Amino acid sequence: MASSDNPEVVEREVKEKKHKDEEKNEEKGGFLDKVKDFIQDIGEKIEGAIGFGKPTADVKGVHIPSINLHKAEIVFDVLVSNPNPIPIPLIDINYLIESDGRKLVSGLIPDAGTIHAHGSETVKIPVVLIYDDIKNTYDDIKPGSIIPYTVKVDLIVDVPIIGRLTIPLEKKGEIPVPYKPDVDVEKIHFEKFSFEETIATLHLKLENKNDFDLALNKLDYEIWLSEMSIGSAELNDSTKFEKNGISKMQIPIAFRPKDFGSALWDMIRGRGTGYSIKGNIDVDTPFGAMKLPISKEGGTTRLKKGEDDDGED
Repeated sequence: MASSDNPEVVEREVKEKKHKDEEKNEEKGGFLDKVKDFIQDIGEKIEGAIGFGKPTADVKGVHIPSINLHKAEIVFDVLVSNPNPIPIPLIDINYLIESDGRKLVSGLIPDAGTIHAHGSETVKIPVVLIYDDIKNTYDDIKPGSIIPYTVKVDLIVDVPIIGRLTIPLEKKGEIPVPYKPDVDVEKIHFEKFSFEETIATLHLKLENKNDFDLALNKLDYEIWLSEMSIGSAELNDSTKFEKNGISKMQIPIAFRPKDFGSALWDMIRGRGTGYSIKGNIDVDTPFGAMKLPISKEGGTTRLKKGEDDDGED
């Protein structure tokens, strides 16, 4: 009788072959597991003997080197410490700035440098916020407001033995969305009339529409009466403009009426005229120094002689 005619013999041969294959797979798997365990054990011993460890990082400072009506440049100082006996590369830096959970800006800084062995390095992360982009995306963010932000940073480093690591960081703060002050020339008070020289005082009213104080350092301006520029100047002052408040200033100005012909004298005799004023104010704020423009076109003001002073500010 052929072996194929005996089902019991065939089944026994199949079972024996399957059992031998399973034994081989178990032996192979056990060998690989032993190799992995051995490598891991050796790695841990080397790590412990040589002193490899995970780097640490912290956001130590936030600086705003430049801020104006259009953008804010922010620099985050991140201190990274390397406890290992060899330098480690800082592969990538991923950053994200949010306000109330909404993305303001994000970016990637590749190949960010190397952290020296047993040392610390301050890594600077520069970020630029473009205000038009923010205001166009989120209608509720208004000029003059202060918005909260959260910066999230992932530092990706490559540590020998340990491998590639991601160090997450987070820092909260506030950033302003500046708004230019409103300016009005309430009146022009003439102190001295002369064809060669006329001395006057501009009575300015400035409204600070920001949710933060402005401390004036310098004001530069040029003023036009009836489309004629009568002068420009710089004024160094230490006036404080309260947040959402109105402040008044008096600025001296001198000009030569003969340079403007009869039109200026006709305007003065009329005791009222249209004006324009343009300039800038250099101010200190809780967020750093700013240079903000001031301007008013098509305004109307009063012209007053010294003896006509009514005592108004």
